[in-house]
Amino acid sequence: MPVPVPRQRNVPVAETAPGGTGGDLTLLVVEDDPAGTLSVPELLDATGTRVRIRTARNLTEAERLLTDDVHCVIVDLALPGRAQDDTLGALKHILRLAPRHAVLALTGSGDAELAAEAVRVGAQDHLVREELDGRLLTRAVRYAVERKRADSAQVKLAESRLRAQENARLERGLLPTPLLEGSDLRFAARYRPGRSRALLGGDFYDTVRTPDGTVHAMIGDVCGHGPDEAALGVELRIAWRALTFAGLCGDDLLSTLQQVLEHERESEEIFATLCTVDISPDGRRAGLCLAGHPSPLIARHGRAAQLLPYDDGGPALGLLPRARWPRRQVELGGSWSLMMYTDGLIEGRQGPETKQRLGQDGMVAMINRQLSAGLEGEALLEAAVGEVRELNGGDLTDDVAVLLLSRNGTRR
Repeated sequence: MPVPVPRQRNVPVAETAPGGTGGDLTLLVVEDDPAGTLSVPELLDATGTRVRIRTARNLTEAERLLTDDVHCVIVDLALPGRAQDDTLGALKHILRLAPRHAVLALTGSGDAELAAEAVRVGAQDHLVREELDGRLLTRAVRYAVERKRADSAQVKLAESRLRAQENARLERGLLPTPLLEGSDLRFAARYRPGRSRALLGGDFYDTVRTPDGTVHAMIGDVCGHGPDEAALGVELRIAWRALTFAGLCGDDLLSTLQQVLEHERESEEIFATLCTVDISPDGRRAGLCLAGHPSPLIARHGRAAQLLPYDDGGPALGLLPRARWPRRQVELGGSWSLMMYTDGLIEGRQGPETKQRLGQDGMVAMINRQLSAGLEGEALLEAAVGEVRELNGGDLTDDVAVLLLSRNGTRR
């Protein structure tokens, strides 16, 4: 015989589910018993939480009553499913229908094995019809709702971690691998995106050696710091590498890159700065093109570091439709180090107590101090980025990319 559930008696606070549910609950009961195992419209516990009860006699009616305000569903396992040979057919149907809801299975006292199977397929718990009373029901519903919320949170956390791992692998794969086989130049680079927990920002760089022995290097900066800007930076870097191997250089190369930018950007307000150098096979001369980008710094053997000429550069890519970018010839000498960088390195503050920017002059002075201390290569770039961050009083908000090419003329 079905046992009507009495109105909830007072329950000590210690017996209620931890954490609370934050409001009244709505329970949908799916059973085909005409008398109704749960014969009251509402239960009330000692915390003041009401459990409103809806009843459905079949799965079709349950689909109609299963609205967004339902928190928990109780499914009578005696209810026939859509497949007659599946004893858990009704439960499985509800689980598919309500993947975000807490679900409880209602069984008879002799159905322990069936109840365990119900939990294995996805129910939060099971209730025994003959043992059911108001206190047990409200507590089971509250616990089921909280358990479902916890399970959903765990799933979202796991999915978030998986996406973060996949994004990290993708971003690492998109960072460049310099192609300098056969060159006597030494290469070093440092990259620090401004976005929290990101590996890739809007800054980009690359270095390749073409079959004629010329070493080509570039560094650029897409305005903005989000994933769209990072994606655009990768597209420009890949296009630069392909065009360089195709033989383009100087103005022809930058004009084509501007067409790529104009085609791929999401807004006409997006632009990118760029600096390119092509170093002759003997390593003593270079061609320099600037598209709205800071000029590289060169340190020659026995001389203080200084900026390369920058007074005849062109505009950033994407600003003027018919812009030109003159290529300037630069004498490098026998032994030198050429440092290319994005403006994130020079836009940090000179100290935590001032708003004044480090600027190019401050950067040149800093690099000269570090060169005097005997730093070079990877150690020089690590010290430079670290000191800029320290002067700023914490993390830099802009992306930072630094590339260093060095040549020791005595090796030839």
